Amino acid sequence: MLAIIRIRGSTGIRPKAQKTTELLRLHKINHLVLMPEDPVVKGMLQKAKDYLTWGEIDQETLTVLLENRTLFKGRKKIDEKSLKEQTGFTTYKALAKSLIEGKVKYKDIKDVVPVLRLNPPRKGYEAIRKPYQMGGSAGYRGKEINELIKRMIKPGVDLNGEN
Repeated sequence: MLAIIRIRGSTGIRPKAQKTTELLRLHKINHLVLMPEDPVVKGMLQKAKDYLTWGEIDQETLTVLLENRTLFKGRKKIDEKSLKEQTGFTTYKALAKSLIEGKVKYKDIKDVVPVLRLNPPRKGYEAIRKPYQMGGSAGYRGKEINELIKRMIKPGVDLNGEN
């Protein structure tokens, strides 16, 4: 499973990259989507690689991400008690495991908001116009995406105006 984050805005973006980010539902900076790793998605990532960063998410990071950022229709956060009613899984850890294994797709969960909103990373991005392999932020990160996601999840900060 790939975690894809938009790191640059839409000023001066090429039309093909703009269309690709729209198809991925990444309309704003610091938004994240979870996608399966297949050739279609990889081709889309190559078209918009200057505006996105991505990599393989691990189960531990996905569990934390689901607990802190998953919202359901109406921008409602769901607790573990009502998680079973909504998704059929008893814990976030079980949900994360089935997502990683490919048994369930994130977009197929009933009433889930498909885009996860994140804070800007603590200590900031590296140079957003450079590829990750050259010391920047854009492009493929591999397992290093987990460190970036952890820097972007700040416990206690709610993006819905509460806390």
